[in-house]
Amino acid sequence: MATTYEDLSSLIIQRHHQMGALRLPSLTSFSSAAAAVIPRCHPCRRIRLPLRRITASNFSSQSSTAQKELATPSEVKDGSQKPKLQQEKERVITPRSQDFNAWYLDIIANAELADYGPVRGTMVIRPYGYAIWEAIQEYLNVKFKETGHSNMYFPQFIPYSFIEKEASHVEGFSPELALVTIGGGKELEEKLVVRPTSETIVNHMFTQWIHSYRDLPLMINQWVNVTRWEMRTKPFVRTLEFLWQEGHTAHATPEEAEKEALQMIDVYIKFAYEEAAIPVIAGRKSKMETFAGASKTYTIEAMMGDRKALQAGTSHNLGQNFSRAFGTQFTDENGQRQHVWQTSWAISTRFVGGIIMTHGDDIGLMLPPNLAPVQVMIVPIWKKPDEKAGVLNAASSAREILQAAGIKVKVDDSEQRTPGWKFNFWEMKGVPLRIEIGPRDVLSGSVVVSRRDIPGKQGKEFGISMESSTLVAYVKSKLDDVQSSLLERATSFRDSNIIDVVSYNELKEAIAQGKWARGPWSASDKDEQKVKEETGATIRCFPFEQPTGTKKCLMTGNPADEVAIFAKSY
Repeated sequence: MATTYEDLSSLIIQRHHQMGALRLPSLTSFSSAAAAVIPRCHPCRRIRLPLRRITASNFSSQSSTAQKELATPSEVKDGSQKPKLQQEKERVITPRSQDFNAWYLDIIANAELADYGPVRGTMVIRPYGYAIWEAIQEYLNVKFKETGHSNMYFPQFIPYSFIEKEASHVEGFSPELALVTIGGGKELEEKLVVRPTSETIVNHMFTQWIHSYRDLPLMINQWVNVTRWEMRTKPFVRTLEFLWQEGHTAHATPEEAEKEALQMIDVYIKFAYEEAAIPVIAGRKSKMETFAGASKTYTIEAMMGDRKALQAGTSHNLGQNFSRAFGTQFTDENGQRQHVWQTSWAISTRFVGGIIMTHGDDIGLMLPPNLAPVQVMIVPIWKKPDEKAGVLNAASSAREILQAAGIKVKVDDSEQRTPGWKFNFWEMKGVPLRIEIGPRDVLSGSVVVSRRDIPGKQGKEFGISMESSTLVAYVKSKLDDVQSSLLERATSFRDSNIIDVVSYNELKEAIAQGKWARGPWSASDKDEQKVKEETGATIRCFPFEQPTGTKKCLMTGNPADEVAIFAKSY
């Protein structure tokens, strides 16, 4: 039986006493008038748009100058360059089944989500892509404040000595650090780190702000950019610089810190299920996969369309590791000096990549209505000049009705493109619903509505009344249907690609098939490393949801308290 958010949320704070794990119960549209004007069919269903192609190779090997960035490698020969506009060619979306990575990059380019930055490994997030991120921000910002957190800002330059104070932290981040050694034309006395994460500078300031138990809990969040010098880049999923929120809290007791860490992973779970329509599996990271400097890391893992795992959000119980390194103490109610207990938690723009790879198809994006920048696109259709005014007036009226109801709606009344082109374009952009209005619709006071998630006539409904209450109720109902449909589809895909295994051979076979493997695990870090080296898979998490009954470790045969999920990942 598929796991729902409610299943996880209702029991999220139950703890497994020995291992610190959490357990849950056992797993498992063209009106008839429009039809006479323009054909409804979409021959070939291929999107051809004059956009520059982003490829896996040239995204991660971008030139360090904007001049070179104007052309892709195949367009630059013998040192000559053509003007950018001459370089643009018609592109098609590569089928997912043919080349998943090329498909992903085609969608990002054609849907105008992002483009190259002039520095290798960076990206420019375009308005449509940023609007998806804004929708994520808007939801989470409310939740963070509801749970008692305040937004603030910390500098992005951090003294290198701060990073060195927590041994495992510096060891974990050293390969990814970007350092500033010159400022104002002079060599700096101490090199600076461009923020890879903020635990160190947060602790430096917490030490100055926290004095007694009355100052606790201290709970803050910031929306910022971070820099990690990635060698292998993929837009949204893994770039040199990306956007995220990072929450940081300090508490008087370990119990409060643990409760906070679990509360925030619960916020992420709810967001994934209810807003992004992504059925994540939540759980605790293994020791090897725990965040550098944390005592425990909780995660939400999402299965992408190619069945790789995406770590979509994390919440860390930092224990006292950073407070001891920085001397972050408070005077308790008995007058004794104690180190604070801390947490940090984050979700980033990689979630945009997760939405693309979870829901997209060969047509393009398929956005969950709750996060779509445009939920409804109205396409007016006319042939004769004397039909234009009536159709446009009807389209404008429909837009005003839906806008007044809080629905994100736009009208594509441009005359440079045919209605058929517009249908393809907005489907490729992932708009959940399309409303079509032709001359006969105007006469009948109705519209045609098409769903993005159901192609062709099956997803099209004719004769929907333009009467205000009827239209609003219908559109809202269909948006809810699309949201639910995407979650159900993603859940079915996930569940059909997880294999329960009881031996290492079965694990290797499951991974070789591109599946996720779920099996009992109590083996050593060395054994975990062996799995990674021999299969390319890692322990994604020990799920909060655990099966009952006795279990034997798939690697050693020894008793195991928990099952773990293994998968290849981004």
